[in-house]
Amino acid sequence: MTIAGIIESTIAIPKGVTVTKDGATLKVKGPKGELSRNFAHPSVNVAVDEQHVVVSCEYPKIREKAMVGTFAAHVRNMVHGVTEGYTYGLKVVYSHFPMKVTVKGDRVEVSNYLGGHAMRYADIVRGCKVKVNGADITVEGIDVEACGQTAANMEKATRRLGFDKRTFQDGIYIVHKSHKVKE
Repeated sequence: MTIAGIIESTIAIPKGVTVTKDGATLKVKGPKGELSRNFAHPSVNVAVDEQHVVVSCEYPKIREKAMVGTFAAHVRNMVHGVTEGYTYGLKVVYSHFPMKVTVKGDRVEVSNYLGGHAMRYADIVRGCKVKVNGADITVEGIDVEACGQTAANMEKATRRLGFDKRTFQDGIYIVHKSHKVKE
């Protein structure tokens, strides 16, 4: 079903941020870094002027209308990431066997999970910084998807299937998602 007219979403570009478009690739550069993403779609247009990014579609169908909103959300997340950054806070929880969490290279190592000898690993997505301070873990970065995936990898590394989560609460859990990097 076609929706009449033009659907348009406008995102303001704050001071200190530059947005450039090269083909279908949009690059956002700010004080914290640079992000790029491909916005290729046959009927959704992304246009950049000096102060706004305009995502539009003429006579969209339902899916194309959804893509306009999706593209606009991606651009907003990119602008927010290069200006403010993203932070995820995780907590290490154990009852009997103290877990040891360390960062080595591009992955997080979890040892002594439920008293087991096997090491568990969680990958750190490129562009994220992970800091371990006792039972608190902080994931920081400018890409919201990379930070979220890194936090999810840590949760997944300590997931135990077949056990009641209300009784066996050992693991690493996301406790807050703040959208400001504390410096």
